[in-house]
Amino acid sequence: MTKRIRVLVVDDSAYNRRTIIKLLETIPGVVIVGYACNGEDGLRKFFDLQPDLVTLDLEMPRLDGFAFLRIVMQNRPTPVIIVSSRADDDNVFKALEFGAVDFVAKPTSKISPQLANIREDLVAKVVEVAGADMGKIIRRSTGTGRSEKAVKNLENILRQRSGKHISQVVIGASTGGPPALQAVLSAIDSPLPIGIAISQHMPPVFTKAFADRLNKFCALQVKEAESGDLMIPGRVLISPGGKNLSFQKGDTGVSVIVSDPAESQRYTPSVDVMFKSASEVFKSNLLGVVLTGMGNDGAKGVVHIKEQGGQVLAESEETSVVFGMPKEAIATGKIDKTLPLSRIAAEIMSRCGF
Repeated sequence: MTKRIRVLVVDDSAYNRRTIIKLLETIPGVVIVGYACNGEDGLRKFFDLQPDLVTLDLEMPRLDGFAFLRIVMQNRPTPVIIVSSRADDDNVFKALEFGAVDFVAKPTSKISPQLANIREDLVAKVVEVAGADMGKIIRRSTGTGRSEKAVKNLENILRQRSGKHISQVVIGASTGGPPALQAVLSAIDSPLPIGIAISQHMPPVFTKAFADRLNKFCALQVKEAESGDLMIPGRVLISPGGKNLSFQKGDTGVSVIVSDPAESQRYTPSVDVMFKSASEVFKSNLLGVVLTGMGNDGAKGVVHIKEQGGQVLAESEETSVVFGMPKEAIATGKIDKTLPLSRIAAEIMSRCGF
């Protein structure tokens, strides 16, 4: 890392602040410019110090994390990583809609040495998120539902009816993925005769709240996947955090298997694992989609999908909060089409033949 990353830590727990600061100080190039014990103090220091990145607790006295985010994003948009206890899982997704770029889960809401266990996740996200294009974040956070442009794109594509025979869609995402997935699914305003499965890099527990939240914003049925769930038309299954999602054919149709990852697996849930398994079951009837995210998860899976005759879309750099996963997928030379986020729902429907 050549560029310094100036970080402000905002957390009302002295123990948490000290631990987070110690973890951040191990990252080459990261400089802690200050810390704050409540939202008001955090705002003052934010405007005085003008950090490159903020780590933010949501539940704080005097001014909570949501008010802090609102003011930051309205006045000086800056990358924010939420450091949240698992009890706040629904609030995390609200914070992402307010403009936070990503989150790291505390192992516990109480003071605990386990907080040091988030080091690897925190380090990776700080390095990646510090360079995020806040213009994309702001545009996305002010329009996570169906924009007029997205609706018009959808209507135009629906009129074309391409006549493809896709029966299953699999979507992979990481950093910036929750709002992107909400944008895609909420642009689909009627149930579809296809199944959709999603692997979004996320820690355990949070995916249940994420699925429930998505279920409120779209016409499809969205739920956190459980082993044995059938892939049926109009249903969206979200891989549980920290697990892998795969598929198997049975007498009653195609069902999913939720399994533990290998110890060596870097990203969970694995997009590669889901894409490979889906390609073997659905073959040429499969459409894969790679959305915003850091790393290269999904690139190997893209190759498997194409080898089985399937199709693959990737989100363009124009709208990707982090262009890592789509970039690596595109580099395989196997992507059928690269599109901005606002056109992906329409393209999915087009390729599914309606």
